[in-house]
Amino acid sequence: MQEQYWQAVENNDASYDGTFYYAVTTTGIFCRPSCKSRVPKREHVRFFPDRQSALAAAFRPCKRCRPDGIRLPDEEWTAELARYIDEHYAEPLTLGVLAERFYASPSHLQRTFKKVKGISPLLYLQDVRVEAAKKALLAADLPVNRVGAQVGMANAAHFATVFLKKTGVTPTEYRLSTLPNDTRSFGGMQEGGGDR
Repeated sequence: MQEQYWQAVENNDASYDGTFYYAVTTTGIFCRPSCKSRVPKREHVRFFPDRQSALAAAFRPCKRCRPDGIRLPDEEWTAELARYIDEHYAEPLTLGVLAERFYASPSHLQRTFKKVKGISPLLYLQDVRVEAAKKALLAADLPVNRVGAQVGMANAAHFATVFLKKTGVTPTEYRLSTLPNDTRSFGGMQEGGGDR
């Protein structure tokens, strides 16, 4: 039975949810078999028939898969989702990816996030990416398309369109608008530079 349980953990098999729980001795956390957290080393795993047994053995419920069955209030759940977007904006995030990560249907995730934040999760993601792009455009001399890829928008045309929509200027115009006036006026050469 232990080997069967271990296979379920390795495969994130949701059909075993409620049949058993597993705990990781190095973290002190217990999870559902379907938890999307990184698969632990086999030697650090203990199996329990129910939540109460894992709790009695002093393991804490995972905040990701919620094996304790406690649902977070919408505001707290949305804050965790926003924090995840803030930290992972450069990754290829979609509504489906976020929904799977946060154990919700895409429609529930969309509806709840918009109710709490007043904006859809994908528009929030665009805002985060544009803010990161603005910083990158000022901090580094990377080509604009590389800045787009760095913030999770590999398609240069899409990046420029979103940036223009959010800021009112293209990424190149934004970069140039932040240069000192004398640098812009002389095609990148500062006044007084070069031979006279």
